[in-house]
Amino acid sequence: MIDHDTVALIEDYYAAFNRGDWNAMLDCLADDVVHDLNQGAREQGREAFRAFLARMDRCYAEQLRDVVVLAGAGGGRAAAEYVVHGRYKAGDEGLPPATGQAYVLPGGAFFEVRDGRITRVTNYYNLQEWLRQVGA
Repeated sequence: MIDHDTVALIEDYYAAFNRGDWNAMLDCLADDVVHDLNQGAREQGREAFRAFLARMDRCYAEQLRDVVVLAGAGGGRAAAEYVVHGRYKAGDEGLPPATGQAYVLPGGAFFEVRDGRITRVTNYYNLQEWLRQVGA
């Protein structure tokens, strides 16, 4: 049985992302949210996520299209798949220089949900393909 509340929560999270409404995204998260960055560190807490969003906003302009959300019975876990359409606006630490390069690549995320809030976000995409597209 699909948990429609969890699906709606994840859809709201991505709709806020596509609008650039960082406060609405943060409202979807538990205070102690765990965020696993793609091929990177694990961060914890809403303030760390806020700093991540500020970096994303500075370095990237992205829209997620073709978002599909699946949730397990009970709503405690969910997954999403999407296609990222982006532009690399400003250089990000440890990555090549940005010159406004466009990119399109599939991505996905796994979620844990508790009491109507996201408690874990784990993001995945093919970093090597992204690097190829931005000319690294």
